[in-house]
Amino acid sequence: MRLPWKRAGRPKLRTPDDRMTLTEHLAELRMRIIRSALAVSVGFIIVMAFYGPILEFLKEPYVRVCRENPDYECDGALAILGPLEGFSTRMRIALYGGIIFAIPVILWQVWKFIVPGLEARERRYAIPFIVSVVALFALGGVIAYWTLDKSLEFLIEFSGPDVDQVFQISKYISLVGLMIAAFGIGLEFPVLLVFLQLAGVLDHRMLFRQWRLAIVIIVATAAIITPSGDPISLAALSVPMIVFYFVAALIGRFVQRRREATDEAEAAGESATKAGAT
Repeated sequence: MRLPWKRAGRPKLRTPDDRMTLTEHLAELRMRIIRSALAVSVGFIIVMAFYGPILEFLKEPYVRVCRENPDYECDGALAILGPLEGFSTRMRIALYGGIIFAIPVILWQVWKFIVPGLEARERRYAIPFIVSVVALFALGGVIAYWTLDKSLEFLIEFSGPDVDQVFQISKYISLVGLMIAAFGIGLEFPVLLVFLQLAGVLDHRMLFRQWRLAIVIIVATAAIITPSGDPISLAALSVPMIVFYFVAALIGRFVQRRREATDEAEAAGESATKAGAT
């Protein structure tokens, strides 16, 4: 009996002109979804097994804020306000962690699903695409975690004097998860720009011309997707996005020049071939 995550004899597609039937597309999609779900399940189990250390790691910014600011009158402990809250929080952390651990596998499955429709030149971008997406998401998560204590200090100060700081565990974990997701997704912005330039939708010259408008849009977007809404998180997210905007434009410029050089070389080769034939 064939296992559901095994490929059911999909025909080899050697060129973009080859076509799969609808049934073959659905079978391929099901296999990719099952493999992604298995990767998430493995990550879920790993996080469940190491839940204690992971929870302490997530609490560390709050503990550090309480330790460095005795006047806040908090000890870094998280409160549970219902009998099911501890269980639901554990499951939520395990699910979030499982998805994060499975991101490379999920991206690889997505790429393998769409790659039959791509040209050979476009398929070479598979490894750089996966590596850059994972690296940028991880960088966003690191920045979010690194600035979380400063964001908490701002939020506690903004709540006013004589306010006891007792954080509910589910809401604190949700804030941390949303911060990591927002920063991770926000830093995928340059990958999207590079992809649009490769697809011919955008041009690096337009990106350089519209840089002022782009900065305004980036800051506004960062303000919208930042869960805490504090200026520290806003600056910590918008500044890397602005830097990577220009990096993406430079990458597009480099790729465009390489394409033009390749096209010129191919045109010269064709001209030489025709001249030799005559």
